[in-house]
Amino acid sequence: MPDRKDREAVEAGQAVYSPFVLRMYDWFVLGFSSRFIWRCPSSEMMRLYDHNVSSRHLDIGVGTGYFLDKAAWPVAKPAITLVDLNENSLAFAADRIKRFAPRTVQANALAPLPRTAIGSNGGYDSCGLCFLLHCLPGAIPEKAVVFDRIRPLLAPDARVFGATILQGNAPRSPAAQTLMNAYNKKGIFSNAADTLEDLQAALASRFARVNVTMKGAVALFEAA
Repeated sequence: MPDRKDREAVEAGQAVYSPFVLRMYDWFVLGFSSRFIWRCPSSEMMRLYDHNVSSRHLDIGVGTGYFLDKAAWPVAKPAITLVDLNENSLAFAADRIKRFAPRTVQANALAPLPRTAIGSNGGYDSCGLCFLLHCLPGAIPEKAVVFDRIRPLLAPDARVFGATILQGNAPRSPAAQTLMNAYNKKGIFSNAADTLEDLQAALASRFARVNVTMKGAVALFEAA
């Protein structure tokens, strides 16, 4: 269970997502920042969703539900569960994809997830974690506990995928570094020590098949 300091850091990482901020999120975060600051257009993350989503999908750190809304689902009515600590994000994303009647769970991704609350008849076949890790406290070896939290909820051979903004040797412009510094100071990001090497190691120690590619300052990962 995360200690009080970790819980406060997790709260800081999600507190910014007010209804007003969420209305601007797609334009500013997925549009302007992703393309021009992080140098990874949202189409790259859209491809992750299109390639990996399944009929039983778990999404953690849901943002506005943008990718869930636009994904190429393999079935007409996928069973989708949304997990987020921020009730505004949960409500926004759930309303956006209400045609799928998603289940919503308000939870801290670093704590054990309530299996009975989000069970999916044998486990989820896919799990998305898009722009979540860089908001969680600690360096990659500590925040990678999120992978351990989701594994009991997954079916055999389930696909885990996502994107996270890195530092270390990740290429970034002065504007990107300035914005990362500001976000880290405010507690919106906690990625000052996040590196590609640590992300690859965390995934490889937990999954048999791992693929991580860099697009600008963003690591796009897939694992199974």
